[in-house]
Amino acid sequence: MNKTIQIISDSVEKTFEIGKKIGALLEPENVVCLTGPLGSGKTSLVKGIAAGAGADKPAQVNSPTFVIVNEYQGRFNIFHIDAYRINTIAEFAALGFEDFLGPESVILIEWADKVAEALKGFDCIYIDMQHNGETNRTIKINGLKHAQTLNI
Repeated sequence: MNKTIQIISDSVEKTFEIGKKIGALLEPENVVCLTGPLGSGKTSLVKGIAAGAGADKPAQVNSPTFVIVNEYQGRFNIFHIDAYRINTIAEFAALGFEDFLGPESVILIEWADKVAEALKGFDCIYIDMQHNGETNRTIKINGLKHAQTLNI
């Protein structure tokens, strides 16, 4: 059974650093499902995850809200999906989500709760981010191997 760990971030910079540590722990074929309201820091965390996974230009990581999927190169291919504008599971399936998953890639999905039905059967890492004051965020992580080593 996976244990949920909870981390409090008090800044965008700390959220990025938390992401870097998560990215360093990722393995090929991981599917990371991010949830939380607008402005909770999902994209900041993804920038850090990309940096920790070895992306060559993590500063260029941005939310693919309008293009839906961005790809970055690191230790493996990083597919960053933003499901905010996806309205049906069929639209999500049409992206070719399952084609992205492989022995040399990881998938990061913002607004994963919108496509939860399509993710059943996949071994996902769940990260939920919530506002906890003006600058503080509560980050809950479940399903990440060696999460206890984050030391944050």
